[in-house]
Amino acid sequence: MSDSAKKACASRSIALAALGGIAVGAIGTVLALKCGCCSKHTSSKYSLPDQPARFALDKRRNNSRVLDIDKHFDPSKLKGLNVVITGANRGLGLALAKAASDAGARVYGTCRRTSAELDAIPNSVAIEGIDVTSDESMRLLVDALEGVTVDILINNAGYFYGPAEKLDSLAFREESAMIEICAIGSLRVTAALWNAGRLATDGTAKIAMITSQGGSIAWRSVQNAPGPDFAGDYGHHMSKAANNMMAKLVSLELQGKAAVAILHPGFNRTEMTKKYEAIWDIEGAVDPSVGAKRVLHEINALTHATSGLFINCEDGRQIPW
Repeated sequence: MSDSAKKACASRSIALAALGGIAVGAIGTVLALKCGCCSKHTSSKYSLPDQPARFALDKRRNNSRVLDIDKHFDPSKLKGLNVVITGANRGLGLALAKAASDAGARVYGTCRRTSAELDAIPNSVAIEGIDVTSDESMRLLVDALEGVTVDILINNAGYFYGPAEKLDSLAFREESAMIEICAIGSLRVTAALWNAGRLATDGTAKIAMITSQGGSIAWRSVQNAPGPDFAGDYGHHMSKAANNMMAKLVSLELQGKAAVAILHPGFNRTEMTKKYEAIWDIEGAVDPSVGAKRVLHEINALTHATSGLFINCEDGRQIPW
């Protein structure tokens, strides 16, 4: 790029930031708002990595996709479908089970221990005793779904270690648990149901991997910027990056046979994210009932052509690997 082009591009970046009222001193925000000639990850198909800036921009633009998902989500597309949701007894999983049931789907919610809320959902079956780290549990799950053709599998079960992790406070056992649950666990469930013929085999099956923007390596320089307040959360980010790789490989192996969604569900106000309660408002965290509709909207939109893309359910745009 010529010097004059670089200057013009820098001017556009500053103008964009100033127009939005965003401080250009934050390097992540400036990079996120650069024009397309500077980065392959700044086109309109990609979300911005700076979450407070992203949410502020969406509010200024009155982006209904972010601010009012009910204007976009069509629940009728789920009517009559068999939907399996792992980790359905609380948090986002429970909200997904409620929303899918409300839409007319037949819900099969798996969990280690059920909850009163899950048991109360109409048109649903709680499949208790399912641990995604256990091969024996997979045999129980396959048996529990005998005679059921699963249209949608949502691998939602996850684990997020609470305390912050830095080099002087690493929890290796917890890191292993996060990778086992979030990445290998989702693969274990997917393989068990696919190999047993429980997922639809006519090309209509959809598999959703609930991951996180935290699995994007490209975004770490912005979301985990170096400095005195650096938050490594090593196990969380490693587990989500592993989940993303697994999901992409599954999408390639099942190409033409099943569509695979790789979904960052957005920032939801759940027990799992309560450690970030102080920034819920500025980063646009929503009630899980809203987050669930965002996820189901993206699953509705999933096709074989979009299988294997890493999608931000907040705005429907892609996240770079």
